[in-house]
Amino acid sequence: MQCLSQNKRKGREFLSKNYTLLKKDGEARRGEFKTPHGVIQTPVFMNVGTLAAIKGAVSTTDLHEIGCQVELSNTYHLHLRPTDDVVYKMGGLHQFMNWDRPILTDSGGFQVFSLAQMRKIKEEGVYFNSHIDGRRIFMGPEESMQIQSNLASTIAMAFDECIKIPSPREYVERSVARTTRWLERCKKEMDRLNSLPGTINKQQMLFGINQGATFKDIRIEHAKTISKMDLDGYAIGGLAVGETHQEMYDIIEAVVPHLPQDKPIYLMGVGTPANILEAVSRGVDFFDCVLPARNGRHGHVFTKHGKINLMNAKYELDTSPIDEGCQCPACKNYTRAYIRHLFKAKEMLAMRLCVLHNLYFYNKLMEDIRNAIDGGYFQDFKAQKLEEWGVEPSK
Repeated sequence: MQCLSQNKRKGREFLSKNYTLLKKDGEARRGEFKTPHGVIQTPVFMNVGTLAAIKGAVSTTDLHEIGCQVELSNTYHLHLRPTDDVVYKMGGLHQFMNWDRPILTDSGGFQVFSLAQMRKIKEEGVYFNSHIDGRRIFMGPEESMQIQSNLASTIAMAFDECIKIPSPREYVERSVARTTRWLERCKKEMDRLNSLPGTINKQQMLFGINQGATFKDIRIEHAKTISKMDLDGYAIGGLAVGETHQEMYDIIEAVVPHLPQDKPIYLMGVGTPANILEAVSRGVDFFDCVLPARNGRHGHVFTKHGKINLMNAKYELDTSPIDEGCQCPACKNYTRAYIRHLFKAKEMLAMRLCVLHNLYFYNKLMEDIRNAIDGGYFQDFKAQKLEEWGVEPSK
């Protein structure tokens, strides 16, 4: 496929096989990404359902109501339970969890990072000890692709190593070279799996992952290398794992220009609403993070004026909704005082309402970002939001 600069230009619209860049406002990109399970409007936030469910008793019918476009599930955890074989026999994740929109599955690479005390990395792949029962597990590029093919997700992520920050330059260079070799194996195996008669989703898409810790030159070279592989999309991985926000923004700014501009760009595991605005302004299209659901389960909710903690005593008699003007199921029907009471009484409904609110807040934020880019006022929108939230803009 030709690079963006070589594509035929129609006004301000650029076309690729699956991704359409509709408009730019500065570096912020407004696009559409065509998938086997529907068109994704970008920028987009993917709602994280690790085990094919959003923690906090949120159903897939709820996800429709709160404007979720893409659900994200975890390859490693689903491989352990109920196992990808069970999901395959149930017709794939879409059938299993009753979700008719796109699903992205990560590759298990982050678990390589997070299970550092129970892993051994070799050229062929990674040896784990299960965090559930301690049994020995092996996962390499081929195994990750096979599991994700069984899950039949819309988008599969390539198997990589998420590098600890900080790490010695020599180790980072070796790791990135291995991640590149693993990506080549992932692509070859996915092509093979998509050609098999028993494969559920024969149009499964593959995103490659850029690594390199906080070494800009390593990141840039890796971005150039993987860009030549003509994948369906590209992710920036290995960030939000200990570096400062400014360091993360600097890496994004350095890497994005060296990734294909006619493919979606995904910043993995990020982040706060302010992180998202800053990354969008640097050309990122896809986001995911456990933050909104995790915060919601503890009574920490996002509002137009920043995050608040509903457990605070000052909300005991507060008859206002979580966020005035919000159209989520919680805000339309319940007060801060009532939801605080539910938390104090340890009622599950408290978590459910706050998770619904936070995910709605994120999905609505992305809709507002898309509208701002469409309207050519994204920079003003970003500045206004950061001011409302009391967040200093990045350098």
